Amino acid sequence: MADRRHGEGAGSTGGHDDAGVFRRGGDPEKPDEFERLYRPRESEQRVVGDTRRLPPADQVPPHRPRKRRTHSAGREYDGRGHQRRARERRKRTARNTVILILVLLLVVPGAFYLWADSRLQRVDALQDYEGRPDRQPGTTYLIVGSDSRDGLDDDQIRDLATGRAEGRRTDTIMVLYMPRDGDPTIVSVPRDSYVPMAVPGYADNKINTAFADSVCGTGEDGEEVCGGPAPLVQSFEQASGVRIDHYVEIGMGGFVDLVDAVGGVELCPEEPMADPKAGLDIEAGCQEMDGGTALGYVRTRATPRADLDRIQRQREFFSALIQEASAPSTLFNPFKSVPLVLAGTDTFMVDEGDKLRHLASMLLAMRGGTQTTAVPVGDTPTLDGVGSVVLWDEVRSEQMFEAMRTGEAIPEEAMED
Repeated sequence: MADRRHGEGAGSTGGHDDAGVFRRGGDPEKPDEFERLYRPRESEQRVVGDTRRLPPADQVPPHRPRKRRTHSAGREYDGRGHQRRARERRKRTARNTVILILVLLLVVPGAFYLWADSRLQRVDALQDYEGRPDRQPGTTYLIVGSDSRDGLDDDQIRDLATGRAEGRRTDTIMVLYMPRDGDPTIVSVPRDSYVPMAVPGYADNKINTAFADSVCGTGEDGEEVCGGPAPLVQSFEQASGVRIDHYVEIGMGGFVDLVDAVGGVELCPEEPMADPKAGLDIEAGCQEMDGGTALGYVRTRATPRADLDRIQRQREFFSALIQEASAPSTLFNPFKSVPLVLAGTDTFMVDEGDKLRHLASMLLAMRGGTQTTAVPVGDTPTLDGVGSVVLWDEVRSEQMFEAMRTGEAIPEEAMED
């Protein structure tokens, strides 16, 4: 019986064996029904481009990652992206840190300067008036120590023996003179100096009278004019012919704070000193004085020459204070330098036109190589209605003031020991 699954007629190239398995045979070039049914047809789609035969699987080389582009144009991923990004991140962090440090170095000092400058108290001390001396080559600071008790509580007033007098008077008057060439000179002005008064209605009087706010007169425009910084400056300028460029004032409370801020100053009294009115009781010899003791030391007049001896002690004290304040152990110690800045900016009163940099220039000028002297004294008479006064030596004081007016160094013969 013929096998119906595959005919053995025309087109057949094989047949079934006894086991029923189809075996191909015949001419392999001659198509048969099997070839027609099962041979894949050629694609009717158009072939685009060349084709290539894939090699056997055992001949394919191992797979290697190919470089690929990242989101940033032109950059390729090479398998080490994590390390590169970490390295770039470290560089960026270091760069930002350096920038931050530079900004802080520029901004913080500037901000600190503006903050400290804003803490200074200001007063209109350098007023223009008819007949005021013209600007001169050198630079002058009028430094005033007042007995103002502002900032002191009752316990401090009692402990410091400052008294309770109302108003304010001057205990210290000094002129820091900086010539065009040469070392600066601190010139002490006796507070009993007999000079023309800038307060209306007052003739010649002690120069400290011009500072007392209890001394008042009526000006040309009918307004009341009382003593203070401006009349004091004007009185000195009229008496000496020397123009004052800067004004600095410090009260007793600020005096104590400054000394305590630097940890005290070393002073060397030649004899024991006791003055209950100044709260002073010390032995002779060099010793470390705190703010309260130093205040009594520069204020007392319980010595044979009274005000003249006090001038010498004041010069000694200011030299010691400046040396201590400018010492590296103070400047580079934040526990001293910060309280010193706070005490200084709270303590000093300056002219409205003065800045913190002017105050710093004054302190630097007083730091080293500064000579100390006083206006030469000619006589100390007692005048009716005024009391004991100091008259300047006309010749030597004029030599001193002439040098200051012309910006020259003060000659030795005009110096007062």
